[in-house]
Amino acid sequence: MSNVDPTRKPSTAGRYLFLLILGLVVGAVATVMLLNTWESRKTTQDRLPDALMQVQQWHKDQLKMAMDQNRCSATDVLPHLQALRAMGNDLEPAFPDLRDDERFRTAAAAMRAATDKAIAAPPLSCESLAATMKSLGDSCKACHRDFRG
Repeated sequence: MSNVDPTRKPSTAGRYLFLLILGLVVGAVATVMLLNTWESRKTTQDRLPDALMQVQQWHKDQLKMAMDQNRCSATDVLPHLQALRAMGNDLEPAFPDLRDDERFRTAAAAMRAATDKAIAAPPLSCESLAATMKSLGDSCKACHRDFRG
């Protein structure tokens, strides 16, 4: 014999618990889908401009480190100057919305001219490398002053 009352209604707590768990699972899945969509929108943006600026800055930092370490011979600095010059060719393609702006083209040409000059007559001392770095920095600052947000 059991002590179950046949007139007692079954509890609805089980149903509510099931719906709560189902809601949490659906909410978690929807959140993951929303975050994936948001992330995919960020990754469809053109990464070239930021990447180009990051790599150029890395090469400039390497030149500064060479000065700090008193390693300013042509063999130490030429690879970085050549890399900066090669990336100078990518400035207009990296910023297509600015390529028709005369100030941007002038600043990009000045950057290439500064690196061309440094490659043609490589700095042979840390003092001459400092002058080269100033020239490169001035060409970068001119562009950043006008276009960096």
